[in-house]
Amino acid sequence: MAIEPTTSCNLRCPECPSGLRQFTRPIGMLEPIFFKKTINEVYKELIYLTFYFQGEPYLNPNFLEMVRYASDKGIYTSTSTNAHYLNPEQAKKTVESKLDRLIISIDGTTQETYEQYRIGGSLQKVIEGTKNIIHAKKSLGSQTPHIVFQFLVVKPNEHQLEDVKKLAKELEVNEVVFKTAQVYDFEKGNPLIPDNIKYSRYQKKSDGTYSIKNKLLNQCWRMWSSCVITWDGIVVPCCFDKDAKHQLGDLKNEHFKILWNSEKYQAFRQSLLKSRQEIDICKNCSEGTKVLA
Repeated sequence: MAIEPTTSCNLRCPECPSGLRQFTRPIGMLEPIFFKKTINEVYKELIYLTFYFQGEPYLNPNFLEMVRYASDKGIYTSTSTNAHYLNPEQAKKTVESKLDRLIISIDGTTQETYEQYRIGGSLQKVIEGTKNIIHAKKSLGSQTPHIVFQFLVVKPNEHQLEDVKKLAKELEVNEVVFKTAQVYDFEKGNPLIPDNIKYSRYQKKSDGTYSIKNKLLNQCWRMWSSCVITWDGIVVPCCFDKDAKHQLGDLKNEHFKILWNSEKYQAFRQSLLKSRQEIDICKNCSEGTKVLA
């Protein structure tokens, strides 16, 4: 399950023609009371909780309180951050919250490359935030959170893959993950599609146009194992539904177990099994495409 602590976006986004991700749905902050109510309903069946969808989780002042609440219920917790808000105090609180996994987005090893995607971002802040969380772990004698450098591979930064591995090792980051980028209007090519086919979701055809590498089989394990809950309680199928167009229920008005087995949810699952390519959020999906560093 993924729960969205907050919606915000100031990043360059490959799927946005304008270069900036624009939401068509309301933005806001997840409230602790609603969060705790939801967790109380599902924690006995919930194994893994992801605290992100679209936005920066540390903007929510109650974020770490909610992490601790889920952790105390025995749920594995994970989040993703740009690390700009990981000052020493927040780093200490993060370790104390018992967060299990912390993904730090680092899409370049020089400021020039980093800011091509992270508009207005500071690579130095990412490095400082990383050092703060590692220092906090050592000071508190904690093995968690497991720290991951996530590198979104696009054409402007694909030459820095080895550099980010080296940086991660110097900083004592636990793991480096290379992630492929989703882009819109890829058929005629896109300046963000990397040359290295291993790190691209798309392949060039003999006629010079591009197609997605994934064969889009009529199956998706995620429909039976997880879902995404927006900050205001809307349940959507997965993280590819960024604007919550496929709303399968509202947890502020419905119990999760009822919603999960509802006719509406079952109908969406059946439509995927019948023809995945006809669902807009599935047409450009990477599920089924694995990339190994």
